[in-house]
Amino acid sequence: MEKLKNILFNKVTIGAILLLLQLSWLLLFFYQLRSYSTMITAIFGLVSVIMILAIVSSKDNPVYKIGWIILIGLMPMFGTFLYLISANKQPAKKLRKAIQESEARIEQQLERVSYPQQSLPIAEEVKGISDYIASQGTYARHGNTDVAYFKLGEDMYASMLKDMEQAQSFIFFEYFIVGQGQMWDGMKEILIRKAQEGLDVRVMYDDLGSLMVLPKGFKAELESQGVKVVTFNPMVPYLALGMNNRDHRKILVIDGDVAYNGGINIADKYINVDSKLGHWKDTGLRLEGDGVANLTLMFLSVWDACRKEQADIAAYLPRKSVRAKGYVQPFSDSPLDEELISENLYMDILWNAKDYVYIFTPYLIIDHEMTLALTMAAKRGVDVRIVVPKIPDKKAVYTLTESYFRPLLEAGVRLYRYTPGFIHAKSYLADDKVGVVGTINMDYRSLYLHFECGTFLYEVEALKDLKQDYEETFAVSEEVHLKELGEGLLKRTGQAVLRVLSPLF
Repeated sequence: MEKLKNILFNKVTIGAILLLLQLSWLLLFFYQLRSYSTMITAIFGLVSVIMILAIVSSKDNPVYKIGWIILIGLMPMFGTFLYLISANKQPAKKLRKAIQESEARIEQQLERVSYPQQSLPIAEEVKGISDYIASQGTYARHGNTDVAYFKLGEDMYASMLKDMEQAQSFIFFEYFIVGQGQMWDGMKEILIRKAQEGLDVRVMYDDLGSLMVLPKGFKAELESQGVKVVTFNPMVPYLALGMNNRDHRKILVIDGDVAYNGGINIADKYINVDSKLGHWKDTGLRLEGDGVANLTLMFLSVWDACRKEQADIAAYLPRKSVRAKGYVQPFSDSPLDEELISENLYMDILWNAKDYVYIFTPYLIIDHEMTLALTMAAKRGVDVRIVVPKIPDKKAVYTLTESYFRPLLEAGVRLYRYTPGFIHAKSYLADDKVGVVGTINMDYRSLYLHFECGTFLYEVEALKDLKQDYEETFAVSEEVHLKELGEGLLKRTGQAVLRVLSPLF
C-alpha cells in the first residue's frame, strides 16, 4: 500500500497527470471551437497555413519540418501549439539571452588573460572543420593535452573518484542524470567533504533527466553542506515554453587541470550495477592539460547564466603544462542557435574519410543529409560500420532505428547489434587520425533540441585505444544482414510512418 501511495503521489506522477489533463483539455477545446462555426474553422485553417509557411521558411532541416507540417495540417491549432512549446527554439528567449550574455562576458575576459587561442597550426585535412568549431564559441583547439580513453563506465568512475579526491581548488560537476545509488553515493561523499574543506564545489543537473531517479532532498542536502547547486531548466506541471531544451551534457572539471567527458551519466547502470538491459557499455575521456579550458568555460557559461554570476575566468584556467601528441578540441552544441555543430562535424568526418569510419550510437534516427553522408561514404569504398544496441531501452525508438537499416545496408554500410546488452556510447573514429567522443546521439533530440558536448580528437595517442575498443566490440556483436529484415508490408508501412514522424520523438 505504501509503495502504491508513493507511486500515485510523487512529483512525476502528479506532473504527468496534470500535463495529460492539459493536453486533453486543449484538444477538446480546439475541437469544440472548430465545430462552433465555419468562421472559427477558417481562422484555424489560416493560422495553420501561416505556421506551416513559417516552418518551411525556417533554417531547420527539411526532414525535421515534415513531421510538424503533417501534424499541424491534421490538427491545425493543437499542432501549432505543440510546435511552439516543444520544437520551436524561439520561446526560450530568456535562457538564450542569459547564456549569450554570459558567453560574451567570458570572451571579453579571455582577451585579457593568457589563454591558448585557435591559431595553433594543424593539418589542412582537418583545419577547416576545426576552425569552424572554434568560430562557434570558446572552443579553441589545443595541443599539450593528455587524453585517456575509457571503454567502460566503471573504469572511468574509478578514475573520476581518484581525481576528485586530489582536488585542491574546485570541482565543477554537470550531468543530465544524477540517480540515487552506489555511483552517486561515492561521488557525493567526496563533493560534500571537499566543500567543507573550503573548495569551490558546484553541481548542475538537468531536472527532467534526473526527475525519476533523483535522490530525495538532493538539492537541500548538498546546499546545507556547502555545495552550490543549479537545477537546469526546472520542470513545471504545465505546458511550458522551452521545456524540451534539456542539458544533456556530461562534464566533470577538477582544478581546471583535469576534466572528463563522454556518454556516462551518474547512475548505477552506467557502471554495470543493477543494469536491467544486460551489459551496459558506455565510454568517456579524461583530459589533462590545456584542452580542459574548453570544458571549464562551457560549464561556467551556463552556470553563470543560471546563477546570474560573473566568474573570474583567470582563476579557473589550466595551470599544469602537459606534453602530448596531437590536438583536442572540446566543444558544446546549443539548441538556441541556428548552428548544428555536432551534425556538421559528424558529416564532415564522413565526407572526408578515405579508409574507414566506425560509429557507436544508441539511437539511429537520422535526416536525409546524414543518410546521404553515410551511404555516399560507403559507396565511395569507405568501410562504414555502426554499432547499435541489441537490447533496446525504448522499443518504439528502436523500431524507428531499425527503419534506417535497409537503405544503409543496401548502400554498403555495415550494421552491428551489441549482443551483450545496451550500448550507450556516442563516438566516431576515422582513418586512425580523427575521432569524436561525447554526449551526442544520432537523433533529432541530440542534434536539434538538447545542449550537448563532445571532444574532437586529432592524432592523439588515445585513438589507438578507441580503435581497439571498436574491434573488440565488433567481435562480440552480431552483424545485421539484408535478408534478416523481412519484407512484411505492415512492418515496412509502420516504419515509413515512424520515419516521417521521427522529428516528434
